[in-house]
Amino acid sequence: MTAKENLLRCIRHDDPQWVPNGMEAVITIGPPVVERSYSAGKDAFGVLWALEDGVQCGTYPALGGHPIADLRAWRERIEIPDIDALDWEQIRLRADAVNRTESLVCGFVEMGLFERTYLLLGMEEALMAYVAEPALMTELVWAIADYKIRLIERFDEVADLDMVWYGDDWGTQNDLFLPPEIWRRILRPHTQRIYDCMKTRHIIINQHSCGKIEPVFSDMIEMGADIWNPCQPCNDLAALKKRFAGRICFCGGIDSQFVLDKPGVTPGEVRAEVRKCINRMAAGGGYIAGPSHGVPYRQELIDAMNDEIAVYGRAFYH
Repeated sequence: MTAKENLLRCIRHDDPQWVPNGMEAVITIGPPVVERSYSAGKDAFGVLWALEDGVQCGTYPALGGHPIADLRAWRERIEIPDIDALDWEQIRLRADAVNRTESLVCGFVEMGLFERTYLLLGMEEALMAYVAEPALMTELVWAIADYKIRLIERFDEVADLDMVWYGDDWGTQNDLFLPPEIWRRILRPHTQRIYDCMKTRHIIINQHSCGKIEPVFSDMIEMGADIWNPCQPCNDLAALKKRFAGRICFCGGIDSQFVLDKPGVTPGEVRAEVRKCINRMAAGGGYIAGPSHGVPYRQELIDAMNDEIAVYGRAFYH
């Protein structure tokens, strides 16, 4: 069985032969639009990003770099990127070079509806506007969703996507950014439209959302998400797996905060964490092993994690 076949079996809860280590047999390609500037400067929506030497996380939204100062005038303050004006040729060439018998092609679509709104307004202004100006925020979210749908449609036409990594962080360490009823009223309907676009095109939906998102987890499944990453342990992952087994694939879960990045942690502790995650999450398929977040860990810890996934992750199903 190839890594691609095994990964698809895992996603479909169909008797995988081993626990995949991350997105095995997946080639990820980004679109030709700048949703986040990786150098100091503006992205395609006019948001200003800053960069400091030595900062591990890279660029971040600059103070005062949010283009919408008055939500009532949002249409005059932003220019939504023209999808057809983008240069898609290099994307086509990269996709054409992929051996489809061995690999899936995944489109990287970051800065989802919630993230883009707070980038445009600033976090505090956006959070207040979701509560105080729901009608105006709905109009803005609708327009961003229209853009995302056009982007995914064009991306798929060019690259024949098997999967989309769709990023939108909905949670903090302790809870959602927004009350669940506001998330459902404003974000869910338009995220659903984006999901429907992917479902119509038979694209696997790999929803990225950091944080504690348990209050809307069942919504995400009802909407049609196929995979959730990076499934952080601030959620009760064992309970979610038990409740929703067979309905969604979990990706991640190996504790970054309190194991992989803990001062003084040993490779043995990392191996124990890998085994714990596989025991809790892998029964019946639907679990892709990996860290609960991307952090530059010590190489000996990554080596221990990878080796334990390879050995124990294969033995688990046999």
